[in-house]
Amino acid sequence: MSFLREFIAFLMVRKKYWLVPIFVVMLLLGGLLVLTKGSAVAPFIYTLF
Repeated sequence: MSFLREFIAFLMVRKKYWLVPIFVVMLLLGGLLVLTKGSAVAPFIYTLF
């Protein structure tokens, strides 16, 4: 959790707001990969791509 606090403080101080969407997309794709790893939802996710 300290990483998140430090990262948010960095974004506020340095005004690097353009990094937020990049990290959100990376987190969503990472979550999608975790879900597809041996779950019942995997066949439905594979049809999206």
